[in-house]
Amino acid sequence: MGNDPDSTSEGSVAAIARVLSKFFAAVSFVDGSAPNYHALRGLFSDSARLIKNTGATPEISTVDEFIAPREEQVHSGALTSFEEVELGHITEMFGNVGHRFSTYEKRGVLHGEAFEAIGVISTQFIRTPDGWRISAMAWDDERPGLPVPDRYR
Repeated sequence: MGNDPDSTSEGSVAAIARVLSKFFAAVSFVDGSAPNYHALRGLFSDSARLIKNTGATPEISTVDEFIAPREEQVHSGALTSFEEVELGHITEMFGNVGHRFSTYEKRGVLHGEAFEAIGVISTQFIRTPDGWRISAMAWDDERPGLPVPDRYR
């Protein structure tokens, strides 16, 4: 790791940003195309968890459990487009661990209905022999009574 540009704090922040950018690219697709869900497996550590916490009960899944229902929605024609982008972030590092609090915007078409939302993702990263990987990701969407704070925008 000594001469590795990703071993510096600046290099690690950039490497983490690249991993998260690849996540957003893998789940995003335009009408008439398909998402690259299989690319997600290379972005996460073994036993990583994705936690959708937008309702009363958290939905906790492995990478494969996250992919399966989304892949079914795309293959069935229910989900015809989806785009998710990072609007802002706060990244903190210490040695081989990192955290990125990201504000995101997502939009798509599900069952013929357009949807969009803004929210916050808390993503934990670990440095592995193969580079930075996501070890956990949890998110919640903005809603009445729960606005995204200005410091995250």
